[in-house]
Amino acid sequence: MPENDVPSWPSDDKDTSSVEPKGTKGQSEATVWLPMSGLANGKTEELAVPKVTPESDSWFQPVVEVEEEPDVPETPTPKWSAFEPVTPVEPEPEAPKTVFVQPVRPQQTDKPDWDQFDRGAATPTRDHELARPEPRPEPSLQEPQQPEPPLQEPQPPRRPEQSRIEPPPPAPVPSATMHARPVRIEPAEERFDSEATVGIQRPEPPSQKPPSAETEAAPAPKPKRKRKALLITTLVVVLLLAGMGGAAAMPKVSNRLGLPWAPNAPKGDIPKPAGVTRVLHGPDINGVAPTKEGLAAALSGPAGAPDLGTLTGTVVDASTGDVLWDKNSGTPLTPASTTKILVVAAALLSMDHGTQISTKVVQGADPSTAILVAGGDPSLTSLPLGTDSPLYPGAAHVDDLVAQVKKASGGKITKVQLDISVFKGPTSAKGWDPEDTAAGNTYMAPVLPVMADGGRNDPKNDHAPRVANPAAALTQKIAGKLEAQAGGTTTAPKDAKVLGEVKSQPLTEFANSLLQLSDNLMADVLARQIALAKGGEASFTGGATATMNVLKEAGFDLTGVQINDGSGLSDQNKIPAKVLSEILAVAAAPDGKDPRTAKLRPLLAGLPVAGGSGTLEKRYGDPASAAGRGWVRGKTGTLSGVNTLAGVVLDTDGRMLVFALMSSGSDQNKGRAALDVVAATLHKCGCR
Repeated sequence: MPENDVPSWPSDDKDTSSVEPKGTKGQSEATVWLPMSGLANGKTEELAVPKVTPESDSWFQPVVEVEEEPDVPETPTPKWSAFEPVTPVEPEPEAPKTVFVQPVRPQQTDKPDWDQFDRGAATPTRDHELARPEPRPEPSLQEPQQPEPPLQEPQPPRRPEQSRIEPPPPAPVPSATMHARPVRIEPAEERFDSEATVGIQRPEPPSQKPPSAETEAAPAPKPKRKRKALLITTLVVVLLLAGMGGAAAMPKVSNRLGLPWAPNAPKGDIPKPAGVTRVLHGPDINGVAPTKEGLAAALSGPAGAPDLGTLTGTVVDASTGDVLWDKNSGTPLTPASTTKILVVAAALLSMDHGTQISTKVVQGADPSTAILVAGGDPSLTSLPLGTDSPLYPGAAHVDDLVAQVKKASGGKITKVQLDISVFKGPTSAKGWDPEDTAAGNTYMAPVLPVMADGGRNDPKNDHAPRVANPAAALTQKIAGKLEAQAGGTTTAPKDAKVLGEVKSQPLTEFANSLLQLSDNLMADVLARQIALAKGGEASFTGGATATMNVLKEAGFDLTGVQINDGSGLSDQNKIPAKVLSEILAVAAAPDGKDPRTAKLRPLLAGLPVAGGSGTLEKRYGDPASAAGRGWVRGKTGTLSGVNTLAGVVLDTDGRMLVFALMSSGSDQNKGRAALDVVAATLHKCGCR
């Protein structure tokens, strides 16, 4: 052993770890005294750190004997085994203390195995901080390592006076080129360079329980960045969970998510689903019907308003067919667009409700020529496939027809021609204003058997201007999509090969769009379809004749009726109010009472709702007529000096009333408003 085998401690806090005393250059450094904290008994503990020059290829076997003192335990002077921590006398934990350690620099002649002080070491006490050099291996030189002896089984803790600290099995001597560097051993077996330990307050170890003897090496310290990231992640998760919990507690959120604590959560069992049948039913026949006297008294003021000009009309109880109020209802007057009620009724009575109008493209005499064969459908839409027409829901698409032609012809079409021979006669009716079919008109186009979007230049706007020749415009559009040329009109050969075909919406939907928009073009086209169904000529005259014949055959009295078109644009049309009310009364009759009712019932579904849809959407906003909003359903009619309204309404007793009102010689705006007041009065009337 070297002469300086008993370490001494500094008397102050001066760090002289790197200072060599005079005359000792190249030899061991002087040991400096540092003040140590007192133990529990108030004494100052001195730890001796020996300076050792181990012999080559030797093993260190330090042994520490703990002297047993009955009264006042004294801390033994550590020998070479002082690098093994000594269990403190006081079992109770104390606050962390700063310990200053003077590292010992070993001589370069021998190479002690510092790792032997890591394996199996007991947990150091708070009052003792021991530093040791850490080997720094040289990658160029290696010495054979001897296998480590097996780890010893951990022994149960014993009292200090009975304990004997046994060192771990010896380890092989490090390489001669390895340089030891002092380190500080933390209670948790974490190691730090001794230069960073002077004057640093260490955190209290997480546990005083000594580590297992089976632990071969102390774990490396965890990076602070990872700990910080873990803390931030945990905080974020907690905040997210708290936010989600707070949001879930909100009534609106809990109701939307259907959570058990939601205010709108069902209080009982969810009812079983029930089947729904969308069928129009007749009026409530259990409600009390108004009396004629009561109704006459209620309508005396509104029906006598000067703004109505000359008024004729009638009110009928739909349940019984009884006339409850009448004012010259047999007098024929210009009906305007209420003419459409007769056309739709005749179509529903004479045609299958699922009838669809076909539009075809067939092959001409030359296989490179395609012929557009019009069938009478003006509702084809130019909107892309997948986009439904807002004006004609369920309408066929031009792109669908073109795609079929491309596939059938192999893309070899060079010319597209037009066949409109299905319709006959003029494209405008008697009694029309010449401007009704002029280019740019917003409510009518020449009556031709095929066109796109009713001849409008905007497929989504009901009030968009119409083109002068909508059939020719559609032919040009199809030719362009086929990369061909438009070739004028022709007649398709019989039994020509069909290259493509599309069909319109069914009759009931076709009629619904007609009534909602009061579409003049569709009404005149539908009148021609009635003529075709009855074997007549598809013209204005043929359509008017077929319409009246169907209604007469159905048993309706058409005395005084004169029609020249199906739209009502002709100012020479004449229809008595009682004809309109009779047709509507049959459509609104109770189920099974009249065999015609089932056929005519879809007529009611197409009537616009007051303040809600179609031509009545912007009406019934005045206080005098606001009571009728949502309750009145009717077909409007307007020409210069003519205002008409015919439909159905429920009174306050739930009784279905049918009315037909025709005003002549009235201002358009004032006449409409006055008619709306009459219909709203019918809704407010109990009239007993």
